[in-house]
Amino acid sequence: MKIYNSLTNKKEEFKSITPNEVKMYSCGPTVYNYFHIGNARPFIIFDTLRRYLEYSGYKVTFVQNFTDIDDKMIKNANAEGITVKELADRFIKEYFIDAKGLGIREATIHPKATENIDAIIDTVKKLEEKGYAYNVDGNVYFRTKKFSAYGKLSHQPLEDLEAGARIEVNSDKEDPMDFVLWKNKKEGEPYWESPWGQGRPGWHIECSAMVNKYLGETIDIHSGGKDLIFPHHENEIAQSEALSGKPFANYWMHNGFINIDNEKMSKSKGNFFTVRDIVKEFDYPVIRFFMLSAHYRSPINFSKELVTQAKTGLERIINTVKNLVFLMESASAQAITEEENKIFEGFLSYKEKFIEAMDDDLNTADAISHIFSLVREVNSKVNGESASSKELIEKTVALIKELTGVIGIEYETDEDELSKEVEALIEKRQEARKNKDFALADEIRDKLTGMGIILEDTRQGVKWRKA
Repeated sequence: MKIYNSLTNKKEEFKSITPNEVKMYSCGPTVYNYFHIGNARPFIIFDTLRRYLEYSGYKVTFVQNFTDIDDKMIKNANAEGITVKELADRFIKEYFIDAKGLGIREATIHPKATENIDAIIDTVKKLEEKGYAYNVDGNVYFRTKKFSAYGKLSHQPLEDLEAGARIEVNSDKEDPMDFVLWKNKKEGEPYWESPWGQGRPGWHIECSAMVNKYLGETIDIHSGGKDLIFPHHENEIAQSEALSGKPFANYWMHNGFINIDNEKMSKSKGNFFTVRDIVKEFDYPVIRFFMLSAHYRSPINFSKELVTQAKTGLERIINTVKNLVFLMESASAQAITEEENKIFEGFLSYKEKFIEAMDDDLNTADAISHIFSLVREVNSKVNGESASSKELIEKTVALIKELTGVIGIEYETDEDELSKEVEALIEKRQEARKNKDFALADEIRDKLTGMGIILEDTRQGVKWRKA
């Protein structure tokens, strides 16, 4: 597998530190609200990477943190008259609701900043001992210019970063580019005891401390959105490598930005949407499928029209599997024929192309196109017009589900999806048709249509699908 490494700006052959094992860290949400559609992209992308690595035979230890203490959280908690912990607990719970809907599996470990204060304090102390950090009245800063490799991830010298950065005017700092590791307590803020007095951690230090605690000094993959390259990931590298003297992560992966109707998402433009907003109109799997329809490093435009197209494409795959499951009921129980084996070998060629695409820097866009090509060929070669063995149909269903499962698209196809009420109505309609009571049969069909169930009368029996 080849991965585009943001650290070197080129595709590189992926080689894990330990054979057949991957240590992977991805920056998680700051839990002050529901996560927005821009957050959803890296969560989906790097869940897919984890799935594919596991599919390829790796044992993956995947850590994704929760930032549960920061300025926004304090502001929102104070506005609601609740504690920061109460706010965090609420939105961590909401995160898991949306994540589960999007097919994002729980990380191996979901550490919280507030539950790792000891590790954070220990990291800051060691940086201070090595001369990389200094204390000014309870605020501890990192000496950026002491770390000579600063800027290697964003590929800019420190002087250029300094010129382009929004630098907070602060007379406490030795240098404007120094960043905070530990913040002195302010009135009304949560705080912890530390060697520098009562205070709380800065944002960047939590990730360095948790990576070291849960995964070690050097990890295989660190990932996140492109917006995190500078300053967050740049600062993580500086802190971690200043402390250990070793590479922090061997591969850095960053997804491209997301626009809304070709404009940058922002609250001021009124085009800022949470995932919870979007699922009022589109199902969770549709959002995931849409996100994977473009290469992760490319920018992606989120619009109603494009998401609707993704919905149509996903339905095409799901309906193909439903049709196959339906055909299986009347399929021949005879052994698969030599001709059918050749047909299935043709289907397997799309699996090979799918794997080639995923091996090429997680190219989900091309991988999905190969699933569509497979589905198109399946529909032409395994259908109700030609008798197919049950074994061929079963193997074909398993193949499609295998590939869609790798990208995290899982779905029910059995008739159990129908409620008992709908099943009873279909049976009643069949009885009416048998009794030549076509008026009642049409009335039941209309009722089912109103419930979002479309019926199709075929030679093999009644087929259904959701409208």
